[in-house]
Amino acid sequence: MKTNVQCLIVDDEPLAIKLLTMHLSRFDSIKIAGTVEDAVEAIDFLNTHKVDLMFLDIHMPEMKGTELLRSLKNPPAVIFTTAYRQYALEGFDLNVLDYLVKPISFGRLTQAIEKFFAAHHTQAIPTPNTEIKDEFLYLQEGSIIHKIPLSEIVYAESMGDNLTFYLDDKKITKRCTISSVEKFLARNGFLRIHRSYIVSLKRITSIGPVSIFIENKEFPIGKTYRESVLEQLNYKAFLNK
Repeated sequence: MKTNVQCLIVDDEPLAIKLLTMHLSRFDSIKIAGTVEDAVEAIDFLNTHKVDLMFLDIHMPEMKGTELLRSLKNPPAVIFTTAYRQYALEGFDLNVLDYLVKPISFGRLTQAIEKFFAAHHTQAIPTPNTEIKDEFLYLQEGSIIHKIPLSEIVYAESMGDNLTFYLDDKKITKRCTISSVEKFLARNGFLRIHRSYIVSLKRITSIGPVSIFIENKEFPIGKTYRESVLEQLNYKAFLNK
């Protein structure tokens, strides 16, 4: 298995490049070989550098990402990144690995990278580097990216297509699914207890058979999550003492 997967980011939005670079920096097995802002630069880069994986935006000036991909005789593995969902079918017609809708969450990106390793390697992708002392979650609102310390997140609540993160002193709502961040948060001290709730383990103040409490706020434990949640919280062991 390769120790360093060389990847190229092609996107005309500097903010999107920055966010994707932040996410990818957490993978020890992936190296960002370069970032470019249009298709012409991408072609020049691909002609002079070895690239294993390309994160390719679709809407770019002069030439779309789909047109760029069609023009390449021997393209690397491709993961499309775009703010427009309507191109998903076209993307899969072009045999891309995955299709990520902006703003891209770390959890969703991890799933796409796992697909790359599953398709190109015999071993699974190494676990992202979690030995970071100060862990953050990057949440995009419009053109602003909030750098949120995980220690400040009390819980997250899903409502439709939106996910609201409740912090110590404020809340931030992001358009994404709760499942897209579940794996990332689970690796960093959070637990999904319900289809609508993920809570910080260290903030839990009391536990019951059908709910948990954070201070005076009660959170229901979903039926499908109950056995797993109570086991992880060691509820029965404490109950029998």
